[in-house]
Amino acid sequence: MKSMPERKQKGPSDISHVLVSADQIRQRVGDLARQISRDYEKTEDILIIGILRGAFIFMADLTRQITVPHSVDFMAVSSYGKDAFHGEVRILMDLREPVEGRHILIVEDIVDSGRTLDYLYRLLQTRQAASLRTCAMVRKKRPSLEAPVDYLGFEIPDVWVVGYGLDYADHFRTLPYIAELKGVPGAK
Repeated sequence: MKSMPERKQKGPSDISHVLVSADQIRQRVGDLARQISRDYEKTEDILIIGILRGAFIFMADLTRQITVPHSVDFMAVSSYGKDAFHGEVRILMDLREPVEGRHILIVEDIVDSGRTLDYLYRLLQTRQAASLRTCAMVRKKRPSLEAPVDYLGFEIPDVWVVGYGLDYADHFRTLPYIAELKGVPGAK
């Protein structure tokens, strides 16, 4: 019988330091939910679109605290090409229903290069939504980000981060905080 190759388990020793604590996240998600609820208080219903896979934890916490009527759906996208930060964005999973005439809130985990959020924003504009806003948990401090972010959790340094939905090779996604990962090739 052939043995399976050993897979190095990622762990706390791979974390450089915590950038945003679980308590800070909890507080900021509550603030964002209150702000979104105020902004949409006269709206009959909003469709909150989570971008998989990274936004699922943030979106779950956020939507449980939004007090106005809302429904949720998901999209999955991927960047491909030589470099994921400069590659073309493509849809892996689209929405289940049309968005025409609906109030849309896109929920993203991170705005890194801004390409994904910009692509989705432009795409959903063509689908004739009644309104379109965006919410991101974190945005890296980088020049030339063009993607609109209406609701922002935290601005973070331009480093590789994990936790609270953010991953590295499918590890660290379920950490309750956001931390810098050390020793990642290509990270600054």
